[in-house]
Amino acid sequence: MAENRASAYGEGVPCWVDAQLPDVAAGKRFYGDLFGWTFGEPGDREAPGAGVWARLGGEPVASLAPKQDGRMPTVWTVYFATPDAEALADRVWAAGGQVVTAPLPVADLGVTALVTDPEGAVFGLWQPDRHPGFGRRHEPGTFAWAELYARDTEAADDFYGGLFHDALFGPGAQPDFGRAAVGEVFAAEMPPHFVVHFRVEDCADAVRSAVRLGGRVQVPPFETSYGKVAVVIDNQGASFAVLQR
Repeated sequence: MAENRASAYGEGVPCWVDAQLPDVAAGKRFYGDLFGWTFGEPGDREAPGAGVWARLGGEPVASLAPKQDGRMPTVWTVYFATPDAEALADRVWAAGGQVVTAPLPVADLGVTALVTDPEGAVFGLWQPDRHPGFGRRHEPGTFAWAELYARDTEAADDFYGGLFHDALFGPGAQPDFGRAAVGEVFAAEMPPHFVVHFRVEDCADAVRSAVRLGGRVQVPPFETSYGKVAVVIDNQGASFAVLQR
């Protein structure tokens, strides 16, 4: 059953993810087969990032968007909820981050912005209107976690701890994101970045399915404090993780 979205996403809680892809139709085939997502229902033409919504059990779980510029990366982006995207973007800037895309309304769905932390890791902001965010999460085929891979983990703790203090440390907080050093999982020269995690029943089976669909393994299954994880790359180059917990 879908959770009560109206009260689910306080500021600093991951509330949406999207993929910027060269070929949305190919993305629909890949992720539809891998996670059981459906697409293209009426009203699903716009979402954060101006994509098409993916649904599971009739509830929105992600969106796939066409890249507007071929020079842009093919990537999954996590969006953090906020009641005021402009004010949060200002706080990001004041704390040493950058504003990549200033807050911009997306029809009557909400307001979106893209920002970076001081090390350059990109993430999104989402101020909801008609679209609160995930209709389902924390179950197979839906968003489960976002991990920041940083070079300076202490600086990341200071930045995100100040930016999203209540979501991380407030009463009853159950954070949906964490951080690790880049070199713990990836090559040391890899830039800092977020990895979006989708929950699966079996990590190894999900990896095999992704490869069968034209993807490839970036990091084979490994154990973390929050479950068994593998990082894969889809058939167009977007990296994401599957999480068994």
